[in-house]
Amino acid sequence: MERGIRKEMTGVVVSDKMDKTRVVAIETWKVVPKYRKRVRSTRKVKAHDEDNSARAGDVVRIVECRPLSRDKKWRIAEILEKSKSAGGDRA
Repeated sequence: MERGIRKEMTGVVVSDKMDKTRVVAIETWKVVPKYRKRVRSTRKVKAHDEDNSARAGDVVRIVECRPLSRDKKWRIAEILEKSKSAGGDRA
């Protein structure tokens, strides 16, 4: 039986305080029909990070997965770009 297409998104890690969980901000642009202006909207989701490898500021690709907890339904597939402001590795 074939598995359906999984949603993929790119976002920035905004919090890495939890164990094996990262908060990822996904930014989208919407056009207001009346004024034809672009408005930025940000949505935050929790994503599973098994190795605790993603840090705050990293750009990551997340994919949809089965519910892992009450509000964690995404998983970090790969780190696309490491944060430049990280001052070395944390313990």
